[in-house]
Amino acid sequence: MLVHNWHDVLKRAWSVRLMALALLFIVLEPVINFVAATWVSRNLYIQLAMSPATGLFAVAAIVARIFVQQEISGELNGPPAEG
Repeated sequence: MLVHNWHDVLKRAWSVRLMALALLFIVLEPVINFVAATWVSRNLYIQLAMSPATGLFAVAAIVARIFVQQEISGELNGPPAEG
């Protein structure tokens, strides 16, 4: 069951923003590795930077998910929608 203000949650929740960043890093990692491989013989530093960044964004999203965000949640997500 969705919360009654799911549009606001998608727009403003830090957990959603951080998961979007993690997804962006997941998508960009192979592209950046491919481009870097054409310029540099070893792109180990890029791999060492992208993978932990992706993991950190995912962990931060989990942490952000368990904290109350007052502008979204209000008083424990407010009253349910009528009808």
